Amino acid sequence: MSAVPDETIVLRDKFVPHGRTVPTENGWTWIAAAWSIFRRAAGIWIGMVLTLAVIYTVLAVLPVIGAIASFVVGPVFTAGLVLTSRTIDQGGEVQFSQLFGGFKYRFGTLLVVGLLYLAGTAAIVFVVVLMTGVSLFGLLDATSPEAAMALGATVLIALLLILALMLPLIMAIWFAPPLVVFHELGALESMKASFAGCLRNMLPFLLYGVVLLVAAVIASIPLMLGWLILGPVMAASIYTAYRNIYFTE
Repeated sequence: MSAVPDETIVLRDKFVPHGRTVPTENGWTWIAAAWSIFRRAAGIWIGMVLTLAVIYTVLAVLPVIGAIASFVVGPVFTAGLVLTSRTIDQGGEVQFSQLFGGFKYRFGTLLVVGLLYLAGTAAIVFVVVLMTGVSLFGLLDATSPEAAMALGATVLIALLLILALMLPLIMAIWFAPPLVVFHELGALESMKASFAGCLRNMLPFLLYGVVLLVAAVIASIPLMLGWLILGPVMAASIYTAYRNIYFTE
């Protein structure tokens, strides 16, 4: 017998499986709504951000395995953050332990999303390196300024190619965690739905990205302390954008 879905987790509202197109200005309203979610539990949000910073710092120190783990557990922690956002949005009492909610709800599927993200990133980097022949060791071993500049240009082109090819992959995982946790979609199914939702809302995402870029610059000025606020707002904005795109009014 299959397990009965947890009605406190699975959302039963008017769900639009592949998202709907929303007005451009909604890119700003996602952030404004996320700010409202943050300020209702600012202390817990800041504690969550600091905890994640410590976890990812530890993973960064571990050679190879740490980088792999960072990719794989990313969707799991994102699920915990959207669960936190949903609780606050619905007027519930948020708990710090919700940060780890992705380890409790649909962990296996979230892990597969992370593995697919890792595999996709590795494939993109591998293809770009083959196409450009870029080598960081070659840059370090350059025997003249001219050779270093030529190799540096190749590295820059490679990085731009990687960023361009990564965009569809990022679109595919952006909303995957809430789609997995709240709607019990499979890994590939949630990534397809996430990509479709993002693709239909390129203009709102353009505005969203510009606003967050400016906010990131400002947040970084006072010893990065602004990220204690911007980090939670960005996390909550994944939830607010998801609610706006994947549900009818």
